[in-house]
Order: sequence, then structure tokens, then C-alpha cells
Amino acid sequence: MLTPEQLQAIENLQKECETYDGVSLKLNWDMLRQRKDQSMDFFHYVDGELVAYLALYGFGSTVEICGMVKPAERRQDNFSDLWNQALQVIKEKGYKKILLNAPSTSESAKRWLENQPCTYDFSEYQMVWKQQSMEEGRGIQLRQSTEDDAPFEIQLDMLGFGMSLEDATIHKQEVKNNPNDAHYIIEVDGKSVGKIRVSRNDGESYIYGFVVHPDFQGMGYGRQALQAVVHMEEPSGNPVRLEVEAKNRNALRLYESIGFRTVQGQDYYLWDE
Repeated sequence: MLTPEQLQAIENLQKECETYDGVSLKLNWDMLRQRKDQSMDFFHYVDGELVAYLALYGFGSTVEICGMVKPAERRQDNFSDLWNQALQVIKEKGYKKILLNAPSTSESAKRWLENQPCTYDFSEYQMVWKQQSMEEGRGIQLRQSTEDDAPFEIQLDMLGFGMSLEDATIHKQEVKNNPNDAHYIIEVDGKSVGKIRVSRNDGESYIYGFVVHPDFQGMGYGRQALQAVVHMEEPSGNPVRLEVEAKNRNALRLYESIGFRTVQGQDYYLWDE
């Protein structure tokens, strides 16, 4: 696992980069704090200070990459050196798809990407719920998922996110043991119709893995489930956040209709080599 000192150094560098660039970096802190494979993190220090960092995040056969460099240390090939190290690990682990993640407004990231063999793939929005009056979702129930629900959850990841059976199974194994996560099955009259995961970290609540089975879409169950989660998290004072692909217009409209607002865009680039 990453040491407390390493995590603090990553957080310090993140804050400096975000303040300087006016962006929000997607560092997947829930995954960083649960790291078991230290080969997925790459560090560059100068006089004991972390000045460049790159992280790999595996999702089945896909690996996502996020990194950052201290503003005063940029244009010195620090990130490229870390990336070359990371590429070797990616090849050794046999990932089939490589996605590089950059904030949509990050000029430094875009300059680096322009010189790499990659192509733009898709964008996603990071959204946060803005407090407003909202009806409670009364037609559904949220219950904690159990091992018996695993086949249904895997099926939903395949249907909702286009995952292969192998990737959905691996992903389920990767997320099930995070102590900060709560996994819920959405039920209507005792029938399982979808799932939603809430991850609570650093005084924030993140919604992940939200899927309603196609047979039950268009009935308002998704809206009610989101409303139920917001009501559940509201007493804690945590901001409630989620992410959605820009091309998923139906989901975007649903989130906006109950009070979620876009605060940051993230662009993903597909590595072509």
C-alpha cells in the first residue's frame, strides 16, 4: 500500500497543480488509498519533494492514466520519463486498452498529448448536486447488496457500460472490498431493477456504477434512486458528486433535472501504439 507520506505528497502536489491551472484532477483517491500493487504508481522527487507523479488505474483489461507535474518543474521531460516507466508495466500486465485522462481545460496536458501517438476518444462531466428542494423517491427501495447479487451486478455492468463478461467480473472483484463504499440494489416491489454505489471519502460522497436494467428504464426508477441517495447523504453535509459521459445525453438530462451541475470536464485519449 502507499504510505501516509506518499499519499500526503500526492495530495500536496495535486493542490498546487489544481490551484495553478484552475482544474480538477481525477486521481481516484478511493483507489489510491486501497492500493495493493505499488507497481501502479510512479514518483519523481527533487530534493525530497514530489514534483511529478503518474498513476495507473486498472478496470479489467483497460487501464486509465492520470498524472501531474509541479508547475515550476514542467517542460523538463519529468512526465515523459514516468510515462516510459509506466508503459513497461502496462505491457507486462497485458492491458489491452490504454486511456490517458486530462482535464478539458488543462493546456499543459493538451500540449503533451499533441506530441503523443494518441487520439481523442470521449469526454465525461464531473457533476455535483446543488442543494434544492426535491421530492423523495418513494417508489423504490435501496438495500445493501450481497454475494447473491453478484451475477445481477455483473450483468448490469455489461448492459450499462458495455463491459465484457471478463472485465465486469474483474471490476466487481476490485470494488467489492473498499470499506468506504456502500453497494445498493435498487428494488421495486421486491424485484431487483438496478444498482448504485456510494463511495464516501474526504467529506465527499461519490456515486458510481449507477445502472437501471433496460427492462425497467423509462419508469422513473433511476430518478427515484438518485433522489434517495441524495436524501441519504444530505444529513452528512457531504457534497454529492458523480461522473457521466458527455455523449450520454439521457443520463445528463436526468442528473441536471434533479439538481446536478457540471463543475469539470475530463477528456480521454486512446493510446494508439
